[in-house]
Amino acid sequence: MACIFCRIVAKEIPAQILYEDDSVLAIADINPVAPVHILVLPKQHIERIDSPQAPGCASALFKAIAHLAAMYNLTAPGFRVVSNAGQAGGQSVDHLHLHLLGGRQCSWPPG
Repeated sequence: MACIFCRIVAKEIPAQILYEDDSVLAIADINPVAPVHILVLPKQHIERIDSPQAPGCASALFKAIAHLAAMYNLTAPGFRVVSNAGQAGGQSVDHLHLHLLGGRQCSWPPG
């Protein structure tokens, strides 16, 4: 059985799609922790940010993040991009995804 994000990419599971191109899909997080909380993921199944295939999709992911940050007026005030890797890093789905967070002041340390 494919992972949940692969099933969303395949349109087998509904999601609020906010951005899509040939290699990236961005969806609204179903449990947002900020006023703007978007998951940006490669359409190709890549397990995590330190996977050998991850560098090949970085440019497309960052292009999507820049587009979304501008679209949601996050550029001037600022935003945060997070990637969790592995169980101890807080990764809950084994499919690379970046969290775009904004719309409020982000604190440090994050967690």
